[in-house]
Amino acid sequence: MKIAGKTVVITGASSGLGAALAQRMWRAGAARLILLGRHEARLNQVVRALQADGADAHAVLADLSHEDDVHAVVDWLRAHAGPVDILVNNAGAGAWNFLEDSTFAEIREAMAVPYLAAAWLSSALLPAMRQRQRGHIVNISSVASTLVWPGATAYIAACRAMRGLSDALAADLRGSGVHLTHYESGPIETPYWATHPQSRARVPGIARLLVRPLSADEAADAIIRGVEGQRRHVVAPVMMAAVLRLHRLLPWAVQGLMVRTGFRL
Repeated sequence: MKIAGKTVVITGASSGLGAALAQRMWRAGAARLILLGRHEARLNQVVRALQADGADAHAVLADLSHEDDVHAVVDWLRAHAGPVDILVNNAGAGAWNFLEDSTFAEIREAMAVPYLAAAWLSSALLPAMRQRQRGHIVNISSVASTLVWPGATAYIAACRAMRGLSDALAADLRGSGVHLTHYESGPIETPYWATHPQSRARVPGIARLLVRPLSADEAADAIIRGVEGQRRHVVAPVMMAAVLRLHRLLPWAVQGLMVRTGFRL
């Protein structure tokens, strides 16, 4: 789907990849940007920067791990934004921990955002997309959708849920005119790492050796190419895509390296 002239909703847009996507979508010609996030000051800062550049951009404060907030967002969109052409499910949360080191609340939060947030918001916006026979949903995850490593149990489980949601929803949407892109990324340099330093320490050694972290702008550009090319699956950077291709051929070897070079207590 061409982005020019479209109304785009981006979750998790307060900083990092979400904020970069908003800028890149605007430069690609998006007509209207609706940015969702939990951090009011940062979200408003992103929106003001876009507006100063001439964008029709709006901030909607919401915690998508709460059903009531999802309903409020949908009501706001219907009242103020009109039909949504592109939904980017980017919201995510949670540190990388061993399961026994995670509280029940942290495990619930890891699954609520991204998985439940993406499922709930997509479910609410899909009927209108189906009726118009056009639209595009982007589910953003990481290579944890395919690979596993020690010390990030709930995070990896949530990424697997996003992979399952994407695969099943793509099957549901076949022939409907609505498209879906599942984006799997290697490390991206965002504020996440500063607020979760233990997560960076748990990136497997083989991944640190082989894969250069992307900037948020580079990741955003890869996603935009995926949307405009109506690609079902996008992996970035190129070396990460090569690792996943090798994993399809030799899963035991790649997975073994991820585990052996991963974090140990």
